Amino acid sequence: MHISHNIEDSSLKELLSFSYASIKSSCGVFDLEGETDIDIRGKELVMERSRYAYNDAVEFFEDNFLSDITSLGIDIAYKEDGDSIEEV
Repeated sequence: MHISHNIEDSSLKELLSFSYASIKSSCGVFDLEGETDIDIRGKELVMERSRYAYNDAVEFFEDNFLSDITSLGIDIAYKEDGDSIEEV
């Protein structure tokens, strides 16, 4: 979203917050500041959903990223159970 001014900062922070809540609700908890594969993929989905929301197209996000959302949710579930994906 190549924005070169700070007028929309509070609105963009709100979009990011809403997007994080939405992805977390669909997939599970991840750390936006984390460096694990799960954290990076979660952060990317938050950014993508925010981009869709910013462009008034959030209704298309889930269909376009369904495989990424599902994959992240499964990986988070395995992590929470203490299993690694390699063991499956």
